[in-house]
Amino acid sequence: GMRLSSAVLRKLLGGLRDSPRVSLKKPCLRIGPRPYTCSRTFPGSSLPNHHHHRAMATSCGSSGKWTGGQTQEEFMLKDTCILVNEADEVTGHASKKECHIFDSGRPKGLLHRAFSVFLFNAKNELLLQQRASSKITFPSVWTNTCCSHPLHGYDPAEVEDLKDAEAGRTPATINAAIRKLDHELGIRATQVPAEKFKFQTRLHYCARDASTAEEGSGWSWGEHEMDYILLIRTDDPVDVIPNPEEVDNHKYVTQDELREMMRDEDLLWSPWFRIIEKEFLHTWWDNLDEALSTPKFVDGKIHRLEIPVAYTAA
Repeated sequence: GMRLSSAVLRKLLGGLRDSPRVSLKKPCLRIGPRPYTCSRTFPGSSLPNHHHHRAMATSCGSSGKWTGGQTQEEFMLKDTCILVNEADEVTGHASKKECHIFDSGRPKGLLHRAFSVFLFNAKNELLLQQRASSKITFPSVWTNTCCSHPLHGYDPAEVEDLKDAEAGRTPATINAAIRKLDHELGIRATQVPAEKFKFQTRLHYCARDASTAEEGSGWSWGEHEMDYILLIRTDDPVDVIPNPEEVDNHKYVTQDELREMMRDEDLLWSPWFRIIEKEFLHTWWDNLDEALSTPKFVDGKIHRLEIPVAYTAA
C-alpha cells in the first residue's frame, strides 16, 4: 500500500461527510472494504457473514442496531461517540471522526467516553492485541485486550447513567465491551457474560497520535477520553478469531512476559496502555481475585492522567 502524508489526509477530510468511501487510513489509500469473511454463518441464513460474525441491520439509523460490517472509514463517519465534560456528565454526541481530530481550533479534539477491557484467562494471563496497521488512530501498537467507545443511539443502550458509574455499576459500558470483543476479536458474547465484568475506575487522558501529525499545522489524529476500566477473567478458554480490519496480532502474557515485551524497543504501545500499566495494572493483577470479586479497587474517582510526550512518539 502507499503511505499518505498527513497533508494529503487533511485535504481528503473536507469531502468525507458526503463521500464515505474515501479512505481515512494513514498507512494506505484503499477504496472500499477489505474482504473479511468469517466461516460462521448466522443461523437461518445461507450467506456468510462479512466483517462481523452476526447478521446485523443494514442501517443503524433505521433500526437502532449497530452495523458491524463497515470499513474503518465508515466507522469514523457513522459511529456516534458520547461527549462528556470533565465531570463525566453527558453533553452531547459527535461522529468518531469529529472526536478524534486535533487541530488549531480543537487542539485536544472532543472529550468522549471510552472503555478499556483487560481480559484474563484461568491462569491469570492477560490477553493483549496489536492494533491493525490499517487503523486510523494509533495503528500497529500493542495494547490491552480491547479499547473502544460506547456509542450513542444504539440498542442495547451504551450510554451510562452517571449515577451507575459513581456507584461502581456500568451495565451500558459492558454492553459496548461485549459488542466490541466480538467485532474485534471474534469472542462470542456467551463466553464473556456481563456478570463476569468488573468495573474498576475512570481515567481521563489526552494523547496526540504523533505518527499522524502534520508539522507546523497542529493537525493530527488523537484520543481525548473518559476511559472506563473493565476487568474480566474467563474460566474457560475463549475462542479468538481476530478481525483483520481491527487486529494484526494477539497473545496471552504473564506479568513478567509483559514487562519483557515493554522493554523491547522495536514494539509500539498505545499511550493509554503504557500509563495504565505504569500506574494501575499491576496492582489489579497482583490482587486479581480481590479486584474481580470485591469493591476494594472501585474508587468512584476520575483519575486525571498526564501522558508523557514520549509515550505518543512516532
